[in-house]
Amino acid sequence: LPPECTCTWTDWIDVYYPTANRNDGDYETFDRIESAIPSWECAKVENISCRATKFPSVSIEDLGQKVECSVQHGLICNNKDQTIGGVIPMPVCLNYEISVCCTPNLPECIPHSTPSTPGTTTTTPVPLPSTTTT
Repeated sequence: LPPECTCTWTDWIDVYYPTANRNDGDYETFDRIESAIPSWECAKVENISCRATKFPSVSIEDLGQKVECSVQHGLICNNKDQTIGGVIPMPVCLNYEISVCCTPNLPECIPHSTPSTPGTTTTTPVPLPSTTTT
């Protein structure tokens, strides 16, 4: 791929703030952050980084919360999955933000499948087994 197709990191994105409601959490998912990343800027998410806004230098693994941070979904933190402990004394999600590394939405960066030209299919006839009668 050309050098301009190298993935580039977005700024930190925080579009959802968790409430204390047991059925809430923090959801920095791709369907929610779409408005924060122009579609012309991101053809494919190749990598993701997630952090708590109040603890930007602490890795999310060290925060003591159950959080999904993936290129498939973005960040998902459910209040109901949290236990008392970790860095905050309440079983609710911290507020998180994410940054994604995007392949630019340029024609030379998007893999193309070569369309097949009609009429170019060749079939090789399979000989039928010969039968001998005596």
